[in-house]
Amino acid sequence: MLVDSHCHLDFPELAAQLPRLLERMDANGVTHAVCIGVNIEDFSRVLALAEAHDNLFATVGLHPEYADAHDPEIEELVALGAHRKVIAIGETGLDYHWHKDCPEWQRARFRRHIRAARQLQKPLVIHMRDAAEDTLRILQEEEGGEVGGVMHCFTETWAVARRALDLGFHISLSGIVTFKNAHEIKEVARNTPLDRLLVETDAPYLAPTPYRGKLNEPSYVRYVADEIARIRGISTEALAEATTSNFFRLFKHAGYAVTP
Repeated sequence: MLVDSHCHLDFPELAAQLPRLLERMDANGVTHAVCIGVNIEDFSRVLALAEAHDNLFATVGLHPEYADAHDPEIEELVALGAHRKVIAIGETGLDYHWHKDCPEWQRARFRRHIRAARQLQKPLVIHMRDAAEDTLRILQEEEGGEVGGVMHCFTETWAVARRALDLGFHISLSGIVTFKNAHEIKEVARNTPLDRLLVETDAPYLAPTPYRGKLNEPSYVRYVADEIARIRGISTEALAEATTSNFFRLFKHAGYAVTP
């Protein structure tokens, strides 16, 4: 069985076909998926999906690309994050690709998310793009390793991955690992300890080969697992068992959420 640790089922292009997506998840052995919150305004629809389906979970946070959205204080994040189906704080982090000129507001926001996660004792879902040094520095300064979390859709080098692992974080790989020229990410897939790996789709984005360029969905996380297993020289079943175990160990509130 597999878990898609990061997708956006509330986005309109996926929400419109949710019953069929859930059926295809089941047919492909994808037992659970995490619906990631990217802003507070749309959090209610993310939470509604998690509340309506035992095998879906939610996170709450404000994506670093959202410059003009409502920016929650720690107390609001803690209040929203206390819900039993909310298993993590995020998506949060730093993205300097689109915001190179004035990133201080991102850093302040990121610190608030880390502090909220520590109050809740729930892990973090980290977005990191063109900002590895500052992301890792702030996680260390704010003691993010106390709650840990996942470096989602990891696209950095193995050297950066080792530093994130040293801070207590997991590495999650997406469909990018299936791309022919993704040499650095394949190196990360090969070298990351098996007990610190997760898999994801980031659907509706980043569909893996053979669906590259098309709409992504949680059932396609099997292609991610297949490629990582091939790289590591193990069976897909062994990779699936490890990443699923890793998921429920890291996101311990996911286990609580499915308990009546």
